Amino acid sequence: MRQGQGLAEARAIHPAIDVAEEDPAADGALLEAIADWCDRYTPLVALDGSDGLFLDITGCAHLFGGEQVLLDDILLRLFQMGFKVQGAISGSPGLSWAASRFGAGGVIADSAAQEVLEALSVACLRIEADTIAALNKLGLKRVGDLISMPRAPLARRFGSQVLLGLDQALGHEEEPISPRRPVAFLSVERKLAEAIQAEEDILELASRIAQSLCSSLEARGAGGRVFELVLFRVDGRVFRIVAGASRPLRNPQRIAGLFAERLKSVHDELDAGFGFELLRLNVLQHDPYEASQDNLLGKVSGEAPLADLIDRVSARLGDNVLQAFQFRESHIPERAVFAHPALGHDIGNEGKQSPAVTTGRERPLRLLSRPEPVEAFAAIVPDGPPSRFRWRRVLHDVARAEGPERISPEWWLDQEAGQERDYFKLEVASGHRFWVYRQGHYSSDYRPTWHMHGIFA
Repeated sequence: MRQGQGLAEARAIHPAIDVAEEDPAADGALLEAIADWCDRYTPLVALDGSDGLFLDITGCAHLFGGEQVLLDDILLRLFQMGFKVQGAISGSPGLSWAASRFGAGGVIADSAAQEVLEALSVACLRIEADTIAALNKLGLKRVGDLISMPRAPLARRFGSQVLLGLDQALGHEEEPISPRRPVAFLSVERKLAEAIQAEEDILELASRIAQSLCSSLEARGAGGRVFELVLFRVDGRVFRIVAGASRPLRNPQRIAGLFAERLKSVHDELDAGFGFELLRLNVLQHDPYEASQDNLLGKVSGEAPLADLIDRVSARLGDNVLQAFQFRESHIPERAVFAHPALGHDIGNEGKQSPAVTTGRERPLRLLSRPEPVEAFAAIVPDGPPSRFRWRRVLHDVARAEGPERISPEWWLDQEAGQERDYFKLEVASGHRFWVYRQGHYSSDYRPTWHMHGIFA
């Protein structure tokens, strides 16, 4: 039987053959899983259609004993997993693609590249089926038939795609490979003679790997902000655990501590199976590292415990659990600040940057996420505060009032829909202080609305 063979013909050859419906999504997920597994050889892994992979092994082959040893190891391991595969290593992606799909594969030296390519079908140049058929009608069935021909007539008759495919296969034209994952800033791995399963062993090994990683970070004057622990299981499955830090890290214990919290969070999803045979620690994001010294009492600054707390809580419960606030250039109160995950907040820079827009006026300690409607009574028209108001079904009598403070709309954002707001600080008989605003102005045909926006301490 062969690929592309009709079902009736296949059943005639082998009547007991099993037939299953095609599932492109499952096939894609399987190819992604194999690509994850191939990360053990190189971080530059790209998908090639629905049934192939490109691996850029530049600078990696010597780690496995050479190109031939590396290729044999890949093919043998995949065969043991139940896959029938073929691969080739050459100086260009085009030639590797052609030799693995239309030839015998293997390691192809640069001096033998043209000889190997000449014996292959013109379909190995990755050109359209109509062009292949047209070439075959003229007797041009092998790449060797094209190489000996003048290039200009070929381009006029069949287009530039034929020459482009030929040049890419011969290595005359560069063909970049786009990795499916971003390349890590730094990476350290440890291959194990005996697979490990327990979380304690994983964390201990991660701490040891982090020590090697920290020396590389120190040499570059950097600290890691986002780390990735990659666990390669014996049967080929790969687990990726990502942990972030609120400030650049180099300390191996703190890096391992991040993954201790993450492992507690993903405990049920991490199936060790027969164990992990390879661990890798990546630095996905980094920042310049500013070294600090403890005080004379041996205590760290107040920023470090806060950063540790943010890191532990975010690693255990998720990045969005703790929120920090940052100023924005706007005089509209709800737009002047915005919340973002505290994990990405620079702990050491609070107070170093002043708000983009300052008013010099007192603002409530708590702003409501969205202004709520208020029913105002006996307001002094046109610009005075109300004498009483109802908010959340509770009636309040105003004892003292201060205002108004007028805030104009941002016409470049709100356009004609925006209206001026007059803010009042209202103190009620119970002692509570509220921040209330009137939107719009009284007129013969318009009655403004009142809203509760904040509560003072």
